[in-house]
Amino acid sequence: MVSYQYYYFVPQLSCLVYGQQPPISSAAFREKAAPILGEADAALLGMLNLDPPPEAADGEGGDENAKKVRASGCDFIDGWRGWENALRLNLARLRAARCGRDEEGLPEAPPVPSEAAAAAARALEAETPLEGERIIDKARWDAVEALQGTDLFHRRTVFAYFMKLIILERQALFQAETGFSEYKALYGSILERSGASSTGESK
Repeated sequence: MVSYQYYYFVPQLSCLVYGQQPPISSAAFREKAAPILGEADAALLGMLNLDPPPEAADGEGGDENAKKVRASGCDFIDGWRGWENALRLNLARLRAARCGRDEEGLPEAPPVPSEAAAAAARALEAETPLEGERIIDKARWDAVEALQGTDLFHRRTVFAYFMKLIILERQALFQAETGFSEYKALYGSILERSGASSTGESK
């Protein structure tokens, strides 16, 4: 949907770069964007997150092996939910296979989007869980950019910006946790050295 409000709002947005600190929180951005977007698009913006809601595809109660992502009526949101759902299903089956668990009760992992399936495989091969999470978030970022398209003054641009803020916030949380772990290790080292000095032991 192209409308005059996007010509006003989009040029005001700060540039977002993967790996950097977000210039605004996703909550603050949503609050700022809501009155500009209008009621319908603001409601769609509120549906975006990193946890797409699946629902059973057919039958009463649904077949657990036939899951689909609930349609929103918005191509960006439905595309994002499909991508994230494919990522999670592929991760679940790959993790089950690696741990030797039975995959029979898990929904089938869709091969498309192929980028989601590939990201899941790369994440499972990462040397550390943190590296795996970063691989996943970078793949999410790339998926959001692909879904945004080339029409700058469109609601997809605003939706993509919001999703990128969520991803950057998640990355910032990992950085904070890593920094705190490094701080504790450094502080413990200082205390250890201090104790050694007080007892006359060599450093």
